[in-house]
Amino acid sequence: MSTNDSDPEQMELDELRAEIEDIDREIVELIARRTYVADTVAQVKSDQDLPTTDESQEERVMERAGENARQFDVDANLVKAIFRLLIELNKVEQRQNR
Repeated sequence: MSTNDSDPEQMELDELRAEIEDIDREIVELIARRTYVADTVAQVKSDQDLPTTDESQEERVMERAGENARQFDVDANLVKAIFRLLIELNKVEQRQNR
């Protein structure tokens, strides 16, 4: 199937794909920002000799993730799975840096 730039449907599809590319970049940027802040939290924990894992904080993060998912009508289980992965990756990094 060849792309025809004069085809309005193809142009719309290309614009939508470009928008998805922009959103994907923003998601990665937000993950990078979150990771930076989590690294700072890890440093504060280390400086104060606090444990790496704070289960009550993790629970609050997961509750917020579920609430935000419902607010934006996104599958809460999917959002929570993504946040669980982010939390686990941060914990691994925190342990490695101690």
